[in-house]
Amino acid sequence: MGMASFFVFAPGLKPAWTGPGDEMKMAQNGLNRLAVLSIRTLVRTLSSVSHPSSKAMSPESTGLMFQLRVDPLTGNSEWVVIEEEVDDISPKPMLATTSYLDMLNDAPRNKAYRDAIDKTVTKSCHVLDIGSGTGLLSMMGARAMGIAGMVTACESYLPMVKLMKKVLRANNMDHKIRLFNKRSDELQVGVDIASRAHVLVSEILDSELLGEGLIPTLQHAYDNLLVENYKTVPYRATTYAQLVESTYLWKLHDLFNNEADMEDGIHLVPKGKENIIGVKPQQFSMHCDAMAEDIRLLSEPFKIFEFEFWKRPDSHGEKEMYIKATDDGTRNWCDHWKQCVWFTKGKGLSVCKDTHVCMEATHTETNISYGFKAQRSYVNDDDDEFRSQDSHIINLSPERIAIYGDSYWRLSMLKAINHALEEKESPLCVVADDSVFLTISIAHLSKKAHIISLFPGIREKAVANENGYSMDRVEVISNRKQQWTMDDTHQKKVDLLIAEPFYFGAEAMLPWQNLQFWSKRTMLDSVLSEDVCIMPCKGILKACAMSLPDLWRSRRSLEKIEGFDHSMSVVNSTLGASSSESPCLPFFIWQCGEVEKLSDTCTIMEFDLMKPLSSCHGKAKVEFIEAGVCHGFAVWIDWVMDSSNNIVMSTGPGDSRFWKQGVKLFAEALEVNVGGGTGTTVIEAYFDSSSGQLELSVNV
Repeated sequence: MGMASFFVFAPGLKPAWTGPGDEMKMAQNGLNRLAVLSIRTLVRTLSSVSHPSSKAMSPESTGLMFQLRVDPLTGNSEWVVIEEEVDDISPKPMLATTSYLDMLNDAPRNKAYRDAIDKTVTKSCHVLDIGSGTGLLSMMGARAMGIAGMVTACESYLPMVKLMKKVLRANNMDHKIRLFNKRSDELQVGVDIASRAHVLVSEILDSELLGEGLIPTLQHAYDNLLVENYKTVPYRATTYAQLVESTYLWKLHDLFNNEADMEDGIHLVPKGKENIIGVKPQQFSMHCDAMAEDIRLLSEPFKIFEFEFWKRPDSHGEKEMYIKATDDGTRNWCDHWKQCVWFTKGKGLSVCKDTHVCMEATHTETNISYGFKAQRSYVNDDDDEFRSQDSHIINLSPERIAIYGDSYWRLSMLKAINHALEEKESPLCVVADDSVFLTISIAHLSKKAHIISLFPGIREKAVANENGYSMDRVEVISNRKQQWTMDDTHQKKVDLLIAEPFYFGAEAMLPWQNLQFWSKRTMLDSVLSEDVCIMPCKGILKACAMSLPDLWRSRRSLEKIEGFDHSMSVVNSTLGASSSESPCLPFFIWQCGEVEKLSDTCTIMEFDLMKPLSSCHGKAKVEFIEAGVCHGFAVWIDWVMDSSNNIVMSTGPGDSRFWKQGVKLFAEALEVNVGGGTGTTVIEAYFDSSSGQLELSVNV
């Protein structure tokens, strides 16, 4: 018997039609021993492109676009104006952090699209490319038609439109392709284009398949932009699933049962309030190959939904299937295609060998969700797997759930808090981040402490009662205040200023985004007592030389892609290709395919959080200890929680799977010869306190 969790696997790559009979065979042969659940297309279903999502277009006549940017020091958002008339592709850093480059470096994906388009566009016709990006698919369509025919491309993201124009000119395709800076649902036949299109090419697919608005986009195109018997690339997508058992995955979502094994007396999720904190019931994209040793297969792969792109898709679909359970349990690495995980409730679903499990799947226009009848029969209607995705009071990422359920992390934090509260009878404590754990822990440990939190947290009487404090000891002050006065602290100085640090929205960003705490510490400077305890008191920027062949290949400079030139410096610099100027990007190192440490960890510089925010600089000499090929550096921050340096919370790649590291890749891979001429290198960093940006450079 096993406990089933549930996976969804990302789109596979097959260059040509193989026939319906080969569908399951393709799905299984294309996977490693994980197999899990795949989104796999027979003909031309390929990867996803991660468009910047926070953007808004003003009316076309203004030539302006507004994009949302987050201030790394304050966490506040601001709108950046992008002007159509200006030739500069700005803001470059935003494009450099997307998956465009990774997708364009995916050679099997590119060849599959080329083969499919060549087989589909066999004569003069009108091709429509939705979400055209750099124009690669548009150029493939134009080349397949030859001299005659017409290609219409639409791309709503203005910086990408500017880049596509440069790519088209470099390939002498600008006169063959008509480009619109619009969403496809803004195009009108008879206004923008003369006639409906015969062929639709697109890549508005993500790891979850439907998350980029595939269904409503195809519905609008079918109704308004395509001829009656149109052709399409991609042609079909099929989703597959597989039941698995995994302790690691269980820890990513079930805080209640993880806390049951704790002996620290803290209960973030009291009994009867299991829905207070959790993850949203949705698919979570992950590189599941990296956790192969943590997974036990409980079923064979099975088909869920089949989406035919050559006809109008339905907005809603349901399917019920019976899966036979079994206790028996490669593909090229790329970051724009991941597997997806769907968590079963609580400890999971008990399954026995050779028995059948009834699973239900539902899709809307933008997502697919799953449930199990065996679980639903034992829960109340309020706990239904298909109920509101906002059923939790606080929705956290799977990694944050796992951190709060990690005994070592909790013990270290509680030890640091206890030490800070020693000899303080009625301390005023300020929690200066979005932590759920700290507010409850301080209230539990110090019966006379008054706590001010910048985050509302869990305002539940049941939680307070379970942890032995009254709710009137905790108050919330708006996080948007620029400066605090003694009026905010009831004329009392702050004795303890603390953070994990953790901020909503920063989890997908670089490690130094959590230096928001330093900014908030500076904001509170006038209300801090002379002997204030600040936790963490220091941040240490650390680095390690790494061999990262899979990640480096996905981020290397573009050259020719299926015959089309993408080697222009403006293309590579805009998309963040590996170079001395390329940005540092956040990744879970352990999910980056083949990885190897080539040096010991070095300290670049320290951030003194006991003092107000300031710019700082540092560098370190790195000694290689392993021969191999170095592709760049992993960079992270270790947080020192106490003044004696005894409690250090590391976010490095070898310490846990819960934190992302920054990765600085080289333009050219470096052959390392330990004891030879390439035995050392120097890494340097500068932190700008006015912008919150950290610049890294490596002398290779």
